[in-house]
Amino acid sequence: MTLTSLCVYCGAATGIDPDYAASAERLGQLMADSGVRLIYGGGDVGLMGILARSVLRHGGAVTGIIPRFLKDREIMLREATDLVVTADMHERKRLMFDRSDAFLALPGGIGTLEETVEMMTWAQLGQHGKPIVLANLKGFWDPLVALLRHMEAGGFLHPPRSGKVLYTSVDRIDEVLPAIGRMVEEAPSDTPEARTYLM
Repeated sequence: MTLTSLCVYCGAATGIDPDYAASAERLGQLMADSGVRLIYGGGDVGLMGILARSVLRHGGAVTGIIPRFLKDREIMLREATDLVVTADMHERKRLMFDRSDAFLALPGGIGTLEETVEMMTWAQLGQHGKPIVLANLKGFWDPLVALLRHMEAGGFLHPPRSGKVLYTSVDRIDEVLPAIGRMVEEAPSDTPEARTYLM
């Protein structure tokens, strides 16, 4: 399996640390240079907009998927290679899943957290074997990692049947694509019985 498309969950804001925006800009260049299509939420604001515009500026391809009710609120990136407007959030998330080989969480808010955890849930339940990576820039995702370990220690988080990791975490943006590449190489065909990942 080859990584051809990456779904990136990230904020519709830039956050207070300028390094988050710089990392989104850098990731866009790395994806374009590697021929990896961006699948994302379709917005033109925050880290979403910075990432998508960077991919396009460096000659890459972008698929934006946005629900109708967010079209104006988040301001769609009309320059996207492909722009899909869905009826609701459920359709949006399903299309993002279907079109992606792997998932990455940059810093973001509740929506970023919810979508990332949903992919972890589907993987733990054996519904996919696609890699999931947290871009733990400056320890942004440390509280989530600590919570997941707390759940596991308490007996509420069980490894998938395969015993592989549910997700991995990297500290630097340049580590993202190599980490996903290693996971993709190990991943079997994506079937309900496919290997899944739990740290």
